[in-house]
Amino acid sequence: MKPGPRALGLAVCLAAFAATATAADPPKKATEPPPGVQVITVRNTLDGAEEPVWFLPNPSPEPAPLLVHLHSWSSRLGEVALARDCAKRGWAFVSPNFRGPNNRPEACGSRVAIQDVLDAVAHARRATAVDPRRIYLIGGSGGGHMALMMAQAAPGIWAGVSAWVPITDLSAWHAFSKQKGSRYHTMMEQACGGPPGTPATDAEYRARSPLFFLERAKGVPIDLQVGIRDGHEGSVPVSHALRAFNALAAANGHSARALPAADIEFITAQARLPEALAAEKVDEPHRRRPVLFRRTAGPVRLTIFDGAHESDFAPAVRWLAEQSRPLP
Repeated sequence: MKPGPRALGLAVCLAAFAATATAADPPKKATEPPPGVQVITVRNTLDGAEEPVWFLPNPSPEPAPLLVHLHSWSSRLGEVALARDCAKRGWAFVSPNFRGPNNRPEACGSRVAIQDVLDAVAHARRATAVDPRRIYLIGGSGGGHMALMMAQAAPGIWAGVSAWVPITDLSAWHAFSKQKGSRYHTMMEQACGGPPGTPATDAEYRARSPLFFLERAKGVPIDLQVGIRDGHEGSVPVSHALRAFNALAAANGHSARALPAADIEFITAQARLPEALAAEKVDEPHRRRPVLFRRTAGPVRLTIFDGAHESDFAPAVRWLAEQSRPLP
């Protein structure tokens, strides 16, 4: 692990945590970290590759929470607003690169990409005072996909996971993206060795789809947030998050809280709630988009908000700050 150069200033200044996109996440240039955030390299303990990581140490010798940010589908490491908020809170922060955009086999939820995240967390725990009861995970779109991959891959680490507008089933998203003419189906083919339809590629798409492994995340507090118009105005149908909620409800022994298949189909097709669900609404202040529907199932909660393919990390961090994992 070698410290890299510190940033001298901000190339991008965010006034709030909210990030809105009409695509899964358009490619963007590398973001300059804010003052105090180090750019380090961390060696992957599986393949030996060195990956960049944003690292903000805890300024105190007393243990503090660690927030782990996971970048979106076509992006690389870094989230300025979250890093700045962690500095204000006195939290540690990491944002690993985990092989960058999801257009090659080493990326897109692969074993080595998962290990990149785990190794970044392990480095932070060695290098600064981290409260092991309060290690949090956050990501939107492709970062939501990876957050759920990490929840099932290492459930014993996370005190809370917030996944916004996630992709959960790559084969389903490949078909949707190809039908819509977006570039994302091509990126998946680059990561998975071709399109679905052969035993080898089907296995790759499934292995990189968190939906099929969420029973391993039993007991983990997970916050799923999705815009009701995603898939119409955005690039990931709302059904990805709704099906993930059902899988997590079942994993936690709350199958009765699952959404009926007919309701998932209605919401996905119509971008509105069926009348039977309209009463499950809450008023949550200080967020960009109002909540249309919220349901819990044990430690898991699903929020459908009045929006599309977008993330609003401020309410996510507030929820994460309330979570604490009991130590064995």
